[in-house]
Order: sequence, then structure tokens, then C-alpha cells
Amino acid sequence: MGVLVDSQKEGFGSSWGGLKSLVRRKQVDSAHSKRSGHHQLAKELTVPHLIAIGVGSTIGAGVYILVGTVAREHSGPALAISFLIAGIAAALSAFCYAELASRCPSAGSAYHYSYICVGEGVAWLIGWALILEYTIGGAAVARGISPNLALLFGGEDSLPIFLSRQYIPRLDVVVDPCAAILVFIVTGLLCVGIKESTFAQGIVTTANVCAMIFVIVAGGYLGYNTGWAGYKLPTGYFPFGVDGMLAGSATVFFAYIGFDSVASTAEEVKNPQRDLPLGIATALSICCGLYMLVSIVIVGLVPYYAMDPDTPISSAFASHGMQWAAYIITIGAVTALCSTLMGSLLPQPRILLAMARDGLLPSFFSDVNKSSQVPIKSTLATGLVAATLSFFMDVSQLAGMVSVGTLLAFTMVAISVLILRYVPPDEVPFPSSLQESIDSVTLRYSQRIIGKNPETSTFVDGSQPLLGNKNVAVDCPIIEKQEAQAYWTLTEQNRRKIAGWSIMLLCVGAFGLTFAASNVWIPSLIRLTCCGVGGVLLLSGLIVLTCIDQDDARHNFGHTGGFICPFVPLLPIVCILINVYLLINLGAATWARVSVWLLIGVVVYLFYGRSHSSLLDAVYVPAAHADEIYRSSGDSLA
Repeated sequence: MGVLVDSQKEGFGSSWGGLKSLVRRKQVDSAHSKRSGHHQLAKELTVPHLIAIGVGSTIGAGVYILVGTVAREHSGPALAISFLIAGIAAALSAFCYAELASRCPSAGSAYHYSYICVGEGVAWLIGWALILEYTIGGAAVARGISPNLALLFGGEDSLPIFLSRQYIPRLDVVVDPCAAILVFIVTGLLCVGIKESTFAQGIVTTANVCAMIFVIVAGGYLGYNTGWAGYKLPTGYFPFGVDGMLAGSATVFFAYIGFDSVASTAEEVKNPQRDLPLGIATALSICCGLYMLVSIVIVGLVPYYAMDPDTPISSAFASHGMQWAAYIITIGAVTALCSTLMGSLLPQPRILLAMARDGLLPSFFSDVNKSSQVPIKSTLATGLVAATLSFFMDVSQLAGMVSVGTLLAFTMVAISVLILRYVPPDEVPFPSSLQESIDSVTLRYSQRIIGKNPETSTFVDGSQPLLGNKNVAVDCPIIEKQEAQAYWTLTEQNRRKIAGWSIMLLCVGAFGLTFAASNVWIPSLIRLTCCGVGGVLLLSGLIVLTCIDQDDARHNFGHTGGFICPFVPLLPIVCILINVYLLINLGAATWARVSVWLLIGVVVYLFYGRSHSSLLDAVYVPAAHADEIYRSSGDSLA
């Protein structure tokens, strides 16, 4: 029995063929696994920087419009409860992100975690989807700044000619120079350094938060003087019922998207085990508190049915004679969009960096500038594409595609937490150049485990085997009975198999349950059957994972001493259920567009990523023997 486990050649069998690359997993970065050819990103960030990134990336201008739309159509005066429920749902994903970010503090966020816990194929699709999310998101945000900026100067046509939107008849497009210029400015700022760009984002975010605090304080004063007319309605607090309030929660959930940008900077945090969980939790708490307070005030100033769906906050103040407040609110919207633009362009270069380090993208994207310690080439490429899209295209119709990447990432992070707790990777990939060291350690462990001299039939300690004559037949039904009982004992190998199947089946159950529940066009019998089967699979997976022990190796997996996600397996399973439900309800048109992008990604992976992967010739060895192999090789990878 040796310790060598070459998964690429033996572990999956010849029937897998080219599909074996989809399930190969990489190692958590450590002092041994850092590649000498790659410069590390600057470790400059602390908790205040992470809070600035999280709040700035999350609170966009949408909240200045969202409160009116959701209150009018779904929640009514219960809008604050909708924000609270959505915030709790987002916190479930934040808990999962916090554990993985502190255990695996490297660039790449959900792509990085998926590659470690699930496999290369899923990780590639997550990374490819995140590239789409940040590109479309950045372009959409930049495109929305110029109209709000024009309002500060008196109207749509008040901007200078070189900044205002222009219609080009020959191309039948409306170009937006202001959007492209802003993208280039933010790109240049990101190239200067992570600390400098985060400081600038903190200033812009502070201006946005101050505008929201003005809305809360001034609106609270008006509401106190006028008696909170919005809450004195005959329809009550839930005019659309509890169902309407929950539908509002599903809508405002997307207002919390952005805190995952904090996880993308994990490699640049000074103390990731402590600071990353604190940064994520604090940023999300601030956003939830501000959302709830703003919604409480605005819904109380104006009856929900009388809200302006386009400018609910400005119109609410105008109805009480404070037209000048519109300027402060517009400044808040502009600063919110600027901070969100920085939050959209910051993570993508780090995603590209991580994928290029793993060989799935050209090494061009993995270059880190020696002076600023920033992936400048990836940042410039991101800015160029985002600026081009924002200049030529109205990407508002593609905004739904942004949510797909985020929700896929949230779902995969929750699944990764379950895998880490119950079936963490027990093999470590080594480059084939260390084959000699691997063979040496393999031989030593084989001799220890076998513990026997084949020539003298003695064990290493000199003792004789129990039966000296190997031809003696022994008929012992007691031994047979004990062997039969041992077959049904829950060994570690059986526990891992049961846990792995349970995780897979509960994911299938979550999809079946949410798909059937969300599509009313399905015939009733089929719909109820799918709901029942999905619910049974989901509940069975939860019960099994609750009853069996978690893997002891989880205590030493990755960088220890950081945040531990509570209530596992319940919390990640609820997180999976919520995110899959939201994914299914994004609409057929959105999924059609995303499917085209994902198919392009599959082609790129098949023709480039698969054959250039850093794990192409990797040899997999049990993790328990990795340190000895590193010592045997003279720490050549350090």
C-alpha cells in the first residue's frame, strides 16, 4: 500500500478520458505552494479599507429608486421588513464567504474557493461568469452616471458637449463619452495602488453615506412634524399581504450584492483571518441599517401608492416643500454610482490574475507590477473593455446578467463550505518534477504500512506472523461474523462517500423544488411530484449531514484560526435554496444571454485552459504526507 495517488492517470479510470480535468483540484496557497515566478500583491488593507470597499460596492444609486418601486408594487409600509429579510438572506452568504476567505486568503474569490473544493471545470465556469458580471456591471454603472451628473447642472442638455451623450445616425447608437472617461479615471486610480484606490473609494463612499444620513435625519424630522402620514392608512401595514412583503425581499436582495468584492481582495489584507470576516460583517450591517432607516422614513412621509417610481426620495421631500433637497440626493446618487463603479472594476483584475496563475488564461494577466504590486495589465484590460462597452452600448437590458454571476458564486461558495466541512480534499497536487521525492516518500510509507520483510515473513519489529504456515486453512465462523459486522461499520471512507452523495442529492433536490415551485405553467401533477421529490432529497440530505460527523481534517484545512461559519449544515443549505430560487426566477431572456457567454467559455476552456492548466501533469499525494515530500525535495517550491 503506497501513498502515491495519481488522480490524473488512475483515480478516475480511462473511461473519463478528457473529462478528468474537470474534477482536478488545486491546493490552498501556503508557504510551500507559492510559485517563485509570481509576484505577490501588496498587503496593505485593514478593516476600515475593507468596510469602504464593501459599503461602496454594495450601496449603489439603485436604492434611491428601489424604495419607490418595491413599496408601490410589493411591500407597502412593510418595506423595511423586506430589506431586513433580504439582509438576513445575504448574511447567510456572507457567513460562508467569511470562512472561506479567511481559510483561503488568495485572489480569486469564489473562483478560487471552487477550484480548491469542487474542481477545475466548475471553477472555470464561476470565474467566467464573474468576468461577465464585473464587465457588464461596470459598464452599466458608468452609463448611469452621466444622466445623474447632468441633473446637478440643470438638466439633460447641461453637460459640456464633450461629455454629453450624442446620437450617431450611421451606427444607430447613443455614445456616452462621460461614462468612458469615468471608467478610464477609475482604471488609472486602481493602477496606482490598492491602498490609494481604496482611500479614494472611502472618500466617495463617505459622501454617499452622508447623503443617506441627511435623508434619514431630515426625513425623520419632517415625519415627526407631519405625523407620519404613510403609516396611517386603512390598508394596514401589509397591504399586499405577507406574500407581497416576501416578494419585495426577493427584489431588494440584489441591493446587497457587492460585499463579495471584499473577498476578492483577500490576498491584499494584512491579517485576513481577523480582518476579512470583520470587514464583510461590518459592511453588510451598515448597508442593511441604512437601507432600513431610509425606507422607514420615506414610506412614512408619503403613502406608498403616491410614491414617484423614478424619484421617490426627491419627490417625497418636494411634497413637503423641500425641493432643494433634490440636489443633495442627486449628489448621493452620483457618489453612490462612482463608488459602485470602483467596486465593479476592482475585483475583475484579481479574478483574471488568479485564473492566469492557474494556467487557465494567458500569463499576460498574471503579471504584477513590482512598484505598485497591482495587476496593472489585467486592470488596463478590464478598464478598456468596460470603457468601450459603456461608450457604445446601452447595457441596461443586460443588467440581469450581472445577477447570474453573483448568485452562481453565492451558491458555489455555500456548497464549498459543505465540502470543506464533510469531504475536504485529502490529496495535494505536486508537479511532476518532484516525482523522485514522491517516489522516495512513497517507498518509506509503503514499508511502514506493510511493516513486513517478504523474505523472512517477519514484521519490521521482528515479530512472527500469527500463522507461520500460510497454507493452513482456518475455519472460524466468529471471524467471518466480525468481518460482516465491520463491513457495515461507518468507516471514514464510507462516511466521506455518504457525505459526498448527500451534498450532491440535496443540491439536486434544491433545484427540483425551486424549479417546480417557481414555474406555474408546469402541469399540477408533475409540479407537485417534483416539489415532493425535491423536498425529500433536500430534507434527507440535511438529516444525513446533521447526523454524521464532520471531517476532522477541517480543523487543519487551509489557514486556521479564522472565522468558522455557524449552524453547518443548515445555514449553507438554506443559502443554496435561496440563491437557486433567485437564479431560476431571473427570466428566460437573461438565461439565454448568459448561456451564450457560458458556451463561449466552454470553448475557450476546451481549446486553451484545459491544456495549459498548471495541474495538467500534477501528481496527487495524500495531504498527510505533503510536508515530508516538501522536506525531502529541499523545499524547492518555497
